[in-house]
Amino acid sequence: MVDNIPEGFAPHFRKSGLTDPWEPLYSRNTGEAIWIGLRAGPAHANSRGFVHGALISALADNAMGLSCGLWLENISGLVTVGLSLDYLSTARLGQWLEIRPTVLRTGKNLSFCTATIHADETLCARANATFRALQAA
Repeated sequence: MVDNIPEGFAPHFRKSGLTDPWEPLYSRNTGEAIWIGLRAGPAHANSRGFVHGALISALADNAMGLSCGLWLENISGLVTVGLSLDYLSTARLGQWLEIRPTVLRTGKNLSFCTATIHADETLCARANATFRALQAA
């Protein structure tokens, strides 16, 4: 469903084997963070028809890592050192799921980020992550 995609979102620029089955994914560069969004469909749901927590976790990790990367130079990438999520309510089929990261601090070795995850503007989860920078050769 391409309709009802919020303004500012475009097809997500970062493809991977993990996220390919979840397409179409969308992202938005705010200049300070990379937000990721999708319209929840059957490929995103558990057996109860809720968006699966593992999908929320993986996309939050992706959005927060990409957001930290916006603030760093001369690195070859970031790896996740720690990731925690609190699920506050459910996201359901048909809803627009949106991950909104906020970079807290970046450094030469470690970066810290938080994110809120919304389903049709209802807060459904929050996430925190720590990333280690891989130094460019």
